[in-house]
Amino acid sequence: MNTSRLEAFSDGVLAIIITIMVLELPRPEGHEWASLTRAWPTFLAYVLSFVFVGIYWNNHHHFLRTVRHVTGSLMWANLHLLFWLSLLPFVTNWAGETHFASIPMTVYAADAFMCALAFTLLGQVIIRTDPSNTLARERQDPGHKNTVSLFAYIVAVLAPFFGVAGVWVSGGCLMLVATLWLMPDRQIERVMNERGQARMAEQSEQT
Repeated sequence: MNTSRLEAFSDGVLAIIITIMVLELPRPEGHEWASLTRAWPTFLAYVLSFVFVGIYWNNHHHFLRTVRHVTGSLMWANLHLLFWLSLLPFVTNWAGETHFASIPMTVYAADAFMCALAFTLLGQVIIRTDPSNTLARERQDPGHKNTVSLFAYIVAVLAPFFGVAGVWVSGGCLMLVATLWLMPDRQIERVMNERGQARMAEQSEQT
């Protein structure tokens, strides 16, 4: 099986996740600006979660472009990632409605960390399935972004236990991770485009 079906299923799940999150945004009770501004915690949580889903959607698309054959272990690793991503509407709504209370914020950060861990596991399964996949291997190699992200996630999970200031530190760490991974891997995009152009040139020569 090629990756098109796997990617289509994943895209559908991510689209549903975003839909659920936006539907859970509270409707202002009044018709004044003050009624709208009172909902800022939930809206802020939604924006952060939307960015996270967008990041995974972009990088997931680029990652799957390196895969030649889909195996059972790859499908389960992909489902494992989708499981943790599917919890985002729940933790987003909980964190927003409680105005980023300590425990909801810790659970939110923990889910974000598990999403990152599941994506890393997906990459390891891709490499194990096809050791010649050098693009995926280079994507998985430890670097500054991976190290900073790991440290930021750990701080984000633990910081809310230290009061209101810790909650804001946790949110700042999550925003830092989102900023680091906002742009997908350009090397994968460049190499895959070059391969596509070479394939098209080869087909034109044969005809």
